[in-house]
Amino acid sequence: MLIIPAIDLKDGQCVRLMQGNMHQATVYSDDPAAMARQWQDQGAQLLHVVDLNGAFEGEPKNLAQVEGIVNAVSIPVQVGGGIRSLDTVRMYLGAGAKRVVMGTTALRHRNVVEEILEVFPERVVVSIDAKNGLVATDGWKTVTSVTARDAIASLSGLALAAVMYTDIAKDGMMAGPNMLSLQIIVEASPVPVIASGGVSNLEDIKAIKALGPKVEGVILGKALYEGKIDLKQAIAAAQAEG
Repeated sequence: MLIIPAIDLKDGQCVRLMQGNMHQATVYSDDPAAMARQWQDQGAQLLHVVDLNGAFEGEPKNLAQVEGIVNAVSIPVQVGGGIRSLDTVRMYLGAGAKRVVMGTTALRHRNVVEEILEVFPERVVVSIDAKNGLVATDGWKTVTSVTARDAIASLSGLALAAVMYTDIAKDGMMAGPNMLSLQIIVEASPVPVIASGGVSNLEDIKAIKALGPKVEGVILGKALYEGKIDLKQAIAAAQAEG
């Protein structure tokens, strides 16, 4: 299981939000590329980069910083935030990203995702964000009536790389992941799952790993930046046998 450090970009800076609130952003670095190198040097095998401005505005806004990150490291980088068209996917992959993360568009416009996957099979991760079990879209601003489980199941038949599941109520709170919801998602998903939101200690990582081999990785954000989890220890816990 991979431990995947998150680099969230807002106005060119590396930040973390609390429960997706753009007005509650803590700035951790003015140099996202240096942050990426730091996580690579500590053993990360994949980075998760999010253009927060892009997620809220519907189009890439931190491309220069994303390119800087991709050029600064040798490990794969996946990028999300405002990716809603084949042209945008082509741009990011052309800039060196290994794969892209799509949310709102993937759920509303399956035909767009199918078109992208015809050109770039297994280079797309679909992000499912949920609050109280219901899917949230548009940068978490809109909570729908669709359950996360049904949304995941609807992705069957698509040549996706993985599904990323985030419990919004847990994100940035460091109060532990919602294990029951996560288990439901893992059981329902037709593709590997990346867990995100609330992971705050090594026990959380061990509990997620225990859900089985379908869990590809765990996104770590605030707990890393606040020093609650040591990346090397987290990677060791995720790779331990048994």
